[in-house]
Amino acid sequence: MGMKRLPDSELEIMMIIWDLNRPVTRAQIEEQMGEGKKPAPTTVLSFLSRLQEKGFLEVSKSGKNNVYSALVDKEDYMRAESRNILKRLFHNSAKNFLAALYDGDNLSDSELKELEDYINEKRKNRKS
Repeated sequence: MGMKRLPDSELEIMMIIWDLNRPVTRAQIEEQMGEGKKPAPTTVLSFLSRLQEKGFLEVSKSGKNNVYSALVDKEDYMRAESRNILKRLFHNSAKNFLAALYDGDNLSDSELKELEDYINEKRKNRKS
């Protein structure tokens, strides 16, 4: 089954929960949100319940507080999302993707070397 793609507002909350890497309360999540763009607590709660419905979070009680824990691994989400982007925007072509990132001559020698090392590493692992 495909993983649901999150809207930015919900993804921002997941990023906070993933970064804190422990069960958190709504107040702790709000503490981590950028100043100046804090949504109202009711808004945060509705994002949290949506994330729960989508299977990204589970909720448990700690005293009278709800505590939220991630059910989806950050790496798994990122991988699925990267695949989606590759499919949607670049017709599943890694070459198109890299060309879009690095068109023109703004790839430094060290960046090219980094890409090359990455590709060689992937190739090595495939053989074994």
